[in-house]
Order: sequence, then C-alpha cells, then structure tokens
Amino acid sequence: FLAFMLSEIEAMQKDNQLPDSGRGLYNISCAACHGVDGAGAQKNQVGFDLPLPDFTDCDFAAREPDIDWSYVAAEGGPARGFSRLMPAFGDMLTDVQINKILDHIRTFCQNKNWPRGELNLPLALFTTKAFPEDEMVLFTEVDTHGRNAVKNKLIYEQRFGERNNFELIFPFGWSEQDDPVNGDVSWKSSVGDIGIAVKRVLYHSLENGAILSLGGEMFFPTGDEDEGFGSGTAKFEPYLAYGQLLPADFFAQFQAGAAFPFDRDEANEEAFWRGLVGRSFLLGKYGRSWSPMLEFLGSKELVSEANTHWDMVPQFQVSLNRRQHVRLGIGARVPLNDKDTRETVYSAYILWDWFDGGFFEGW
Repeated sequence: FLAFMLSEIEAMQKDNQLPDSGRGLYNISCAACHGVDGAGAQKNQVGFDLPLPDFTDCDFAAREPDIDWSYVAAEGGPARGFSRLMPAFGDMLTDVQINKILDHIRTFCQNKNWPRGELNLPLALFTTKAFPEDEMVLFTEVDTHGRNAVKNKLIYEQRFGERNNFELIFPFGWSEQDDPVNGDVSWKSSVGDIGIAVKRVLYHSLENGAILSLGGEMFFPTGDEDEGFGSGTAKFEPYLAYGQLLPADFFAQFQAGAAFPFDRDEANEEAFWRGLVGRSFLLGKYGRSWSPMLEFLGSKELVSEANTHWDMVPQFQVSLNRRQHVRLGIGARVPLNDKDTRETVYSAYILWDWFDGGFFEGW
C-alpha cells in the first residue's frame, strides 16, 4: 500500500498534477495513514499495529518543532530512529511542499496556549530555560579548589497543563574529608539539599520568538553542611526566565532571581542574574545538532560591603543520538573577579527528553 501510494505521488509530481495547497498535499500524501482530521487512521484501514501520532493532541504536537517533522517527512522514520513504516517523501516533494503540509498539520491543534517547540532552547549549565519540559537531567560539577569534590544534581521535570511544569531536584556527590581518627584524607559520599520547583509560562509568541516564565524553587536542609553539600537552612528561590530566538539561528536566554534563607544565621539573602548567547547548527542538512554558548553569571549577597561575583561559562551542547532527545553539555565556570578565592570549576550534563522515547531508543 505504501509503495503504491508513493508511486502515485511520484507520478503526479512528474506530471505537475500535485495540488498547490497544504491541505491538498496533506490529503494526497499523508491522510491515508494520519487521517483527514490528523487524529490517525484506524488499524483496519492502514493494516499495521503501529500507533499513529495524533496531530490534534496539542500536548504532543505543539512541543515538536517544524525542523524535526520536516526531517522525518523528507528522510523517513528511521532517519530519526522511528519506524520504517513512515516513508521518505524527500524525492517526491520539495521542501516548499513539505513546509506547506506542516503548516496544514499545525491547524489540527486548536489550542494556542501551548508554547511551540521552537521556543525550547538549548539547556545551559546554569541559566534556567523558560520552556516547560519533560526531561531528566544529570548535572556533574568537578571542583578541585581546596579539597576535591564531585557534585551531582539529578533533576526530574514533568509538564502539567498547557504552560506548567514541576521539578524534583536530588543533589549528591563525593568529597575529600579528613578522617577524625587517624587524620587521613578519604572520599565520602553525601546527599545535598533536596529541592522541588514549579514553573509557569507567562507569555510566549512564536511570531516574536519570545517566551517568559515565572518559577520558584524550594530547597530543604537535607545536606551535610560540614562536607560542603548543604547550606544548613531551607531556601526559597523565585526567578524570572526569558528566551529569545534571534536571526541566523542565534538565541539568547536570561534569568534573574533571589535566594531567601529561612535561617539568616546560616546563609545570607542573595540576588543572582544569568544570561547567555548561543547559536544552533546542524552537521549537514538534518544531522547532529551543535549549540555553542557563552554564559555570564552574576551574584551578590544582600549584605553591606559584599562583593559581586562575576563568572564566564563557555560551553556547548550536542545531540548524541539520531532522535536528538539525548544530549550532552560540557563547559567551565571561569571566575572574572575575586580570583584569589575562586577557581575554575568544570561542569557537564546528560539530558534525556523522556517524552520523545526511552533513553536507548533512536540511536
């Protein structure tokens, strides 16, 4: 059936008989499997058991950027680690025709409150992005200043509703500690201050390439302060996060917030601001995604005569698999002032967008 359909489309293309509208192109090329209404045809119509995507489901459709769908349409399902039953149309349809089909597919999601996937910018090492996401991220930081330490942070994110997501934050790691008995130095493990967070999109516009969110994080004093994995007090950290698409595949992100400790004898109130500029590009037309970024960080404790700390963080993010839902980020936090007390810290993360499939799928 699929072979027959593709041959018919190819013949119509050669005879210049394909319709010009996105609706007409969709009905000829896609509707047999995906349904005229975009909800997916029934099993007895298509003749296979593979579940078909529902383009009317905004939770699914809105989060997918056009570039991912155009790649699958042009190169077929296996190009992104999906089923071979999704054929490749790149030899029969032009890029312009595929984009017209995508424009029509976008009409199936009627609820425009869902932020579009194009606004899901690459994750930075420190600046929180504004887009609500379904992700699992493991951050690692290596600190060689003084006693060596490896600090990790596992973050689980899940969307709920049109504009919201919540997070669970579990820090843990290892550090060099003195043995109180014999004075030897050994590595010890510890848990940090566990946190929960909520984020809500206040504004988003694909036309303006902008997204703004309000969020808040609550950390509990579960960590060991003596081993460098805790602050000794609960903290509340509200923030604003903003993302902006720029010409030529550049982008910018900003975050500003504050930290309010419950016990001011343990920690001071602090203000922080973060921002970055980056650019995403592909190897080849649809290949591996690379996003080099330059991030700047500022923070200041809200007490008299406190210094403002400034840092620069050169970094990059790269997709690891064909589906591009598993990504690696690597960078270094370089102090720009107070270098006598602060040194460079190296950081990395592994990101898994679990909504797009299992960790081991799409390689």
